[in-house]
Amino acid sequence: MTGQLERSTIAADGITAPLRHTIFRRIWLASLLSNLGLLIQGVGAAWAMTQMTASADKVALVQTALMLPVMLISMPAGAIADMHDRRIVALISLVISFTGATVLSVLSWLGRVTPEILLASCFVVGSGMALFGPAWQSSVSEQVPAETLPSAVALNGISYNIARSFGPAIGGVIVAGAGAVAAFAANAILYIPLFTVLFLWRRTMPPSRLPRERLNRAIVSGVRYISNSPSIRIVLTRTLVTGVLGGSVSALMPLVARDLLNGGAQTYGIMLGAFGMGAVIGALNIAEVRKRMTGEAAVRACALSMGGAIAAIALSHQPVLTAAALVVAGASWMLAVALFNIGVQLSAPRWVAGRSLAAFQAAISGGIALGSWGWGRLTDAAGVEIALLVSAGLMFLSPLLGLLLRMPRVGARDEDAEVLADPEVRLALTGRSGPLVVEIEYRVPQDNARAFHNVMQDVQLSRQRNGAYGWSIARDIADPELWTERYHCPTWFDYLRQRNRPTQSERALHQRAMDFHLGPDPVRIRRMLERPFGSVRWKDDTPDRAAGEVLPVATTAGGPA
Repeated sequence: MTGQLERSTIAADGITAPLRHTIFRRIWLASLLSNLGLLIQGVGAAWAMTQMTASADKVALVQTALMLPVMLISMPAGAIADMHDRRIVALISLVISFTGATVLSVLSWLGRVTPEILLASCFVVGSGMALFGPAWQSSVSEQVPAETLPSAVALNGISYNIARSFGPAIGGVIVAGAGAVAAFAANAILYIPLFTVLFLWRRTMPPSRLPRERLNRAIVSGVRYISNSPSIRIVLTRTLVTGVLGGSVSALMPLVARDLLNGGAQTYGIMLGAFGMGAVIGALNIAEVRKRMTGEAAVRACALSMGGAIAAIALSHQPVLTAAALVVAGASWMLAVALFNIGVQLSAPRWVAGRSLAAFQAAISGGIALGSWGWGRLTDAAGVEIALLVSAGLMFLSPLLGLLLRMPRVGARDEDAEVLADPEVRLALTGRSGPLVVEIEYRVPQDNARAFHNVMQDVQLSRQRNGAYGWSIARDIADPELWTERYHCPTWFDYLRQRNRPTQSERALHQRAMDFHLGPDPVRIRRMLERPFGSVRWKDDTPDRAAGEVLPVATTAGGPA
């Protein structure tokens, strides 16, 4: 039965099924061009840095400058993607990246680029793409049916890696023939198709019953959800480790081409192209890998394969052998990243999809950024070959993490449950009234006490990741069959959000807890205002501040807690 749930969700139509949907196909093709431009700029920036300085540290910092913004702003970016129209967020982010690429092109044309300006411009471009990523990835589920989502995720990875296959080679030719300024200008121009497609997309937003959360509250909600989701925490931890250890390949590639292969910009482009070609091969086989292997087995195989490939890159001085090793490294890298991405996408409900994907982006990009800095420092101290061999050795050891942090089984996406009827309200409330205290009384036979307590530990995680805090479970010392679950929500609006965020499986978990209840009377639920002074008029002539506020909720009784 191991992995059966994962294997049952592989789309029967294969990897190309999402391309049958017009909007996905258009955005995918335009993003392919955008990725192509980004890779061309990456070649130009990395090679320009090698011409301005001999420091391996600064060469590796080019990769850090592009990736670090993802780690720094990904969670706010994910919250913004969940709160606002994802199409508008994506358009604004493209404007930021386009501006950074344009400024870099102009300054390079004028001969005013220094290592600091180059890194700053790369940081601006990376910031725009950090904002773009969660909005783009979380909108994929709006462009294709749920059964083709894993294939759509793999196709987005293929888009980047097709660009990686050809972009670096094209970038190497452009840099060799026209200089880095042409590479920077090409990147700016290739943002335009994606901007146009997104501008023409008429995305429909379903109306919300409740006002959107504030940014700080939305970020807290996202962090709370992830911290109370064991499966997502495991995937993010494994992603971060893979990014740190495997980031040596992309960070040190210019030095591999220059120092180990004695090549120039064109050799660098060809080597990156080989890595990208391998990544495309890996992405094309993601469905087959998921069908034949569990997530943990696949991630272990990818780590071991990549460790061997990195060792071969370190020891080889022949371009053909290095390129072959890079194909293996690229395939292993892409398979691992796609498995992590799919694990996050299918584990997070729609309301927090952007923030969960932002955390994934932060993990992989932060790992690459931190690893790139570390590998650059080690290279300065011991040389490219030693740094790559250390990276390979650590990659060989990384599967041991599976003993403590085993990859979770991933099935079909857990869909949102139906909206519950609003609870009965007779007290005048505003959306800011609170905190709300919810108490649920269960009467459980003493023989079932241990089983009930175990289920309630899962209920605790469910309540907390959807917005509750201060959760507790208590047992009456005079009546051992009586149990009381208690939790808080900051405001009335927060309670209504928490009440309707659980997925179908979480609702089934809550029902499982209620099934332990004994007796003819239903489970008793109390909803109380903890600070009631705002609901009390101390004098008869005191104005009722709540009277003029219209709440987007009904006052009919219904639904569980």
